[in-house]
Amino acid sequence: MIGIFGGTFDPIHYGHLRVALEVVEALHLEQLRFLPLSVAVHRVQPMADGARRLAMVRMAIADEPRFAVDDRELRRQGPSYTLDTLKSLRAELGDTPLCVLLGDDAFSELLSWHEPEQVADLAHLVVMQRPGYTLPTDPALQAMVELRRSDLAGELRDAPGGRIYFMPVTQLAISATGIRKCIAEGRSARYLTPDPVLERIQAEGLYR
Repeated sequence: MIGIFGGTFDPIHYGHLRVALEVVEALHLEQLRFLPLSVAVHRVQPMADGARRLAMVRMAIADEPRFAVDDRELRRQGPSYTLDTLKSLRAELGDTPLCVLLGDDAFSELLSWHEPEQVADLAHLVVMQRPGYTLPTDPALQAMVELRRSDLAGELRDAPGGRIYFMPVTQLAISATGIRKCIAEGRSARYLTPDPVLERIQAEGLYR
């Protein structure tokens, strides 16, 4: 079973890495792929270019063999739709179970995605829950959860996709926005992101 974790990663930080590791261990994933997006659809565009963000992800995950980086969204033209990414992965991996990792905020906006039902058919959705999280009140999203929800992690291996699994994770109060602001103000971002990433940021003068 393979996990998919998309985002701007502008820059990648310990908040991303910690929850990714917890999902890998809880679901016994063979691999978790980080996919830096190219053209954001539901958020502001990244400040650092794709090549720099890709390099920072590679540095951040270098010492964890279960982590990998996938640059297919950076190589693809146009908006980075999850549906296109999953179709591409399915063409390569066949019926291997796939899990798309989502924060609870992103999951709340799922129905605004491009073809969300197809996305949910092609992969399991693993919603990483923060403490105190409650299900969205949107009736359509609630109906989707009722139809697809699984409370047993082992069931995700029984099908290539189609289920929604909620998993509590350790939520670190770290954000890429906060890191960029810290650097722009001339303060240290040490201990917010791995040292090799911070060294790359400093060497290239990113986010100043």
